Amino acid sequence: MRKRSLTGLFALASLPLAMAAAQAQANEMAIATILPENMSNNEVYPALVHFKNLVETRTDGEVTVSIFGNSQLGSEVETAREVQGGRTLQSTIITTGAMSSYYPDYQMMTAPFIFDNWRQAWAFFDGEWFADFMSGTIEQTDMRYLGTFDDGGGFVAFTNNERLIQTVEDLEGLNIRTEENPGHVSIMRALGASATPLPWGEVITALETGLADGQFNAPVLNTTFNFHEVTDYTTLTGHVYNSAAWLVSEEWFQSLTESQQETVVTSAREAIAIGHGMSGALATASWEESCATFQECYIMPAEERARMSEIATPAWRDWIVNDFGLDGDRVDAFLEEVERVRVEVADSDVATYGR
Repeated sequence: MRKRSLTGLFALASLPLAMAAAQAQANEMAIATILPENMSNNEVYPALVHFKNLVETRTDGEVTVSIFGNSQLGSEVETAREVQGGRTLQSTIITTGAMSSYYPDYQMMTAPFIFDNWRQAWAFFDGEWFADFMSGTIEQTDMRYLGTFDDGGGFVAFTNNERLIQTVEDLEGLNIRTEENPGHVSIMRALGASATPLPWGEVITALETGLADGQFNAPVLNTTFNFHEVTDYTTLTGHVYNSAAWLVSEEWFQSLTESQQETVVTSAREAIAIGHGMSGALATASWEESCATFQECYIMPAEERARMSEIATPAWRDWIVNDFGLDGDRVDAFLEEVERVRVEVADSDVATYGR
């Protein structure tokens, strides 16, 4: 009896992937995301819907797209594993931690204070240098990179119970919950705070019980999960920029005709642009909501962010090279490109619109 019961459970557990496999015909692109199938509370699902419409129209239905949101097909790591095979699932979107487990160089995206604004972030992620950087996923993971979404709006904000964070000194002695990502831990420690890495499901309890004084996430998450109920103060520092990589099975991609491949790529690029705009709008609205619901809110000025960066960036570089084990020259090339884009975007804006 017990054996039959377990068999039934396993059969039920495999139903979502079986659904995807049944739908994944030769030219069907099944896409997984952990985000809800909602057109208004995240940037990824509306972008994928737009992508679906573009691909199916431009190929006259020769390539069809199915979207599986809300973790229906498993965790980010699990869906990426399925995409590598390309049979039951052809595409997924995974955030920094999961992406780094497949492509270690992506851990560079945990670098502190790399962008001052969305224009810089989008120019960097949508640029040729980053596309070349991500081309290594084909050889290392059998997955092709299509683009980068701004996870929750990208820039993060602290929330905490002790005091309003206005300077780097205000972080001294605070115990901050981080993701289970050693890059984030190294940044917090460099800035004078303690770091308590915890899984997502334990964050609220940690704040309620005092295990952690605070945490940081995108304003969208801070408002969605009502962090104002367990913390009093919020500061938009943008010290980390959260991102999510969009990947497609290389085996499946190569099975398409050249025309179909071009459609997938160009449609994905337009969908990414849709996602950028929506993430910025959602983050802005959520920050306004934060200022209405938290006891106090504060936007860290550029001068203080620069001070914090001067402290955190060298410590982070030391960690990623000496502890995580990435090549120092490759890390420096990444930081140099970030700075080049920063200067180029600012100079271009002034030259084009400021005269």
